[in-house]
Order: sequence, then structure tokens, then C-alpha cells
Amino acid sequence: MNSATVKTAAGYIAGLLFGLGLAISGMTDPARVLGFLDVAGAWDPTLMFVLGSAVGTTFVGYRLVFARGEPLFSPNFQLPTKQALDGKLLGGAALFGIGWGLSGYCPGPAIASIGGLSLPLLALLAAMVAGWFIAKRISQ
Repeated sequence: MNSATVKTAAGYIAGLLFGLGLAISGMTDPARVLGFLDVAGAWDPTLMFVLGSAVGTTFVGYRLVFARGEPLFSPNFQLPTKQALDGKLLGGAALFGIGWGLSGYCPGPAIASIGGLSLPLLALLAAMVAGWFIAKRISQ
């Protein structure tokens, strides 16, 4: 197998594991996320534990990967170089948070939930795709 095929397969496997983790943890259910955001009502702490385990796994994983010195399927690491906080970043983060809070979905769980497509999920996916196109037009 050539390296491009292996790299693509590794990406699909990582996505599959991510989606499986979302499904097992219940994060594809928007009621769980909205329950976490409802701190004055019936608060559901499940998301806090999912995010905490993700941060812990990432913390350990990055150290193991960087200790190798180079990635498995690329000649070098491709890390972001931009460190400034600007209006685009803050505005995008605010829109992301508003959309997540209103719908209960962020992009990963939304895509992982396509199998149980509902009208609210379809509306979110359409808005997400429209947002990508609008952001692309604004960035040019």
C-alpha cells in the first residue's frame, strides 16, 4: 500500500473511533448537551466527564506522538502557527457556541447522528454547510 492510502485509512479509522466514542458516551443525543448547559435546572454532568477524558487522552497522546520526533504518515508535523486572537476567531467561536447551545449539537456529533436524521438535525447540518461557504467567501 502506498503512503497516501495508509494516511487516508488512518484518518477514517480515527474518525470511526471518534464517532464510536461519541455514540457510546451518549454525546450524539442533543438532550445530553442541553442538559449540561442547563446549570439552573436538571443539570447533566456527563459532558464534563467526556470532555475531561478527551483532554486527558489528548495530553498523554500528544506527548507520546511528539516524543517520536516525527509523525507516522507525514514527513513533519503540521502545527498551527497563528497565535493572535482576532475578530474572525472570536466571532467564529461565539457563533459556534451559540449554535451548539441552541441545537445541542457540535459538528462531530451532528455528523455522527446522520443515521437518525431528524428535521432539527437537517436544519443544523444545512446551517453548518452554509456557514462554511459564507466563511470561505468572507475570508477571501
